[in-house]
Amino acid sequence: MEPDTEIQFEFFPFIRQYKSGRTERFFPIDKVPSAVDPVTGVSSKDVVTDPDTGISARLYLPNLPHTPPKKLPVFVYFHGGGFVIGSAFSPTTHAYLNSLVARVNVIAVSVEYRLAPEHPLPTAYNDSWAALKWMASHALGGGADAWLAEHGDFQHVYLAGCSAGANIAHHMAVRAGAAELGAGVRIEGVILVHPYFWGKRSFDAEIVDMEVKKRADGFWKLICPGTVGLDDPLINPLAEAAPSLKGLACERVLVCVAKFDVLRESGREYYEELKGSGWGGEVELFESEGDHAFHSKKPDSEKALELMERVVEFANSN
Repeated sequence: MEPDTEIQFEFFPFIRQYKSGRTERFFPIDKVPSAVDPVTGVSSKDVVTDPDTGISARLYLPNLPHTPPKKLPVFVYFHGGGFVIGSAFSPTTHAYLNSLVARVNVIAVSVEYRLAPEHPLPTAYNDSWAALKWMASHALGGGADAWLAEHGDFQHVYLAGCSAGANIAHHMAVRAGAAELGAGVRIEGVILVHPYFWGKRSFDAEIVDMEVKKRADGFWKLICPGTVGLDDPLINPLAEAAPSLKGLACERVLVCVAKFDVLRESGREYYEELKGSGWGGEVELFESEGDHAFHSKKPDSEKALELMERVVEFANSN
């Protein structure tokens, strides 16, 4: 068999890697242009957040009256996709944020980060931190973007994401606790939807096929080749070597899990550990019927609308 056709690793529905090093994604990274959404009236535009790497983000602004209201909370969103697929500019992410921005009345920053295995971890974390620093540069009248400078309320910043994006949101809150984003910035809340946390712990045998778990373990090594294993703090925030959850730089956390998600127990354990960690904030758990990231597959389903409503309620309760 020719090396370029011989499979070295495959993890459906994400990625296939050949022994030659060639990578094939099962879902192409489709992108849609920024625009004014005809349904919600939300405007979007794309900006470069790190000139050194060319990393960018998509900004969203709700349909404002002729006399702009008070400053708007800033909602920073990290897309999912197992660190190997997805984009801030994908149709799914774009539609989700158009709806969310209209519902919550926030200005949103949807972060584009480089993907593994071409750019293995910690690249995604570093790109996301650069985007956060760029956002924070607008807090005291600096920064180059007029939307953020004019409309952003940096005393009410939210970090949110689904799956790998929720993993990133957690790590950004940890990093913000150790290295401040800058004067004038306060992280009000963190929203973790079906967070991609893993580890050596046992999982519910009714949900997790052991062969699936074995491939999932291999998948982590593919995207983070320098890992120390499944108790790497990057994938297991409850590992012995992980930073204390007490240092989380936010005041409220919402953890959302799905009943038939293989990552459900990891999300629940995170919630329980955070609740008992001595961290001074408030943490809430919301469980849905469904599987991993079900809301991105059927955004108009009853379960997806319930999940959206819970996120909206959390963000509106500041």
